[in-house]
Amino acid sequence: MSVEIRQIPLEKKELKKFVKFGIDLYSDSSCYVPPLIFDEVETLLPGKNPAFDYCEASAFMAYRGGVPVGRIAVIINNVVNERSGRKEARFGFVDFVDDAEVSQALFSAAENWARGRGMAEMIGPMGFTDMDHEGMLIEGFDEMGTMATIYNYPYYPNHIERLGYNKDVDWVEYRVDVPADVPEKHRRISDIVRRKYGLKSLKFTSRKAIKEQYGQALFELINEAYDSLYGYSPLSQRQIDYYISKYLDLIRLDCVSVVVDSDDRLVALGISIPSLSKALRRTRGRLFPFGWWHLLRGIYGKNDTVDLLLIAVKKEYMSRGVNALIFEDLIPVYNKHGFKVAESNLELEGNESVRLQWQYFNRRQHRRRRAYRKSL
Repeated sequence: MSVEIRQIPLEKKELKKFVKFGIDLYSDSSCYVPPLIFDEVETLLPGKNPAFDYCEASAFMAYRGGVPVGRIAVIINNVVNERSGRKEARFGFVDFVDDAEVSQALFSAAENWARGRGMAEMIGPMGFTDMDHEGMLIEGFDEMGTMATIYNYPYYPNHIERLGYNKDVDWVEYRVDVPADVPEKHRRISDIVRRKYGLKSLKFTSRKAIKEQYGQALFELINEAYDSLYGYSPLSQRQIDYYISKYLDLIRLDCVSVVVDSDDRLVALGISIPSLSKALRRTRGRLFPFGWWHLLRGIYGKNDTVDLLLIAVKKEYMSRGVNALIFEDLIPVYNKHGFKVAESNLELEGNESVRLQWQYFNRRQHRRRRAYRKSL
């Protein structure tokens, strides 16, 4: 039977089918970490995601004999294109069975949609912004994923490359052993940095307080620190407000490190969270009836893994040892809670300053993922 491609309306009922296909495809995988269905739907819903203020998007599903066999979303981020001077479309939220006819049909639909809007290139997998999942897994298929990353089957890269896509950039990920104490090198650097620049670390016990005092500054710092990174899309004020409301209520406050100067202005921050990989696998993407319980246990129960979600430092303090203050603050917290290993999540292969921060830790590079590019 031939493959049928259907353009999916970006409305809740149809998007649930789109998201659930991606989860069902991995029902036999021991490494796949599903997203929460409602969260993924909200990302693709024009009435919910503020990125639609400057992005266009469409979604397609592939069917064979009436049975879903693949999905893909295609996005045009007009802000990034204006900044880069390129005419790029992004593909993302892509999954398919191991069938060349299916992947060909899906990507042809996405590429035709992009060409019809004047785009000259396709890149991905990427989302609307860096807050979405990006990068196709090309190494580390036997490693359980994280809530912040994509997991895909090993046959995906073969299909992508057969369709004419080539490497654009790679990200690497590390599994880092949490040391029993703060490394002496970090203690020395922290003391120097504190004295030289008048910096201090803050801890919060109130989500309301951190949101009110540093919520806006936090996302402004992310915009500043990540501005030159691959494909970065600066967060608008509507997005900042959205993410303050969406994410700051979920973080575990003692796993957040805030570094300020003598005037209490934000200089750097590190945000981490107990790994939710196993908890999300138990939810199967559903928050109710019991998914919320698994997530709470993942955050506050026994857990040996912590996910490092982001570290951001103001430009004038980069490469000045400020990261040492974050490690000095968080390592004792990790030991207190019994975390044995940390997941670095995505780091650009060519970002040596970020990769060098692990040189004093026992670690192994265990995953690699790739963004591909193709001329249309």
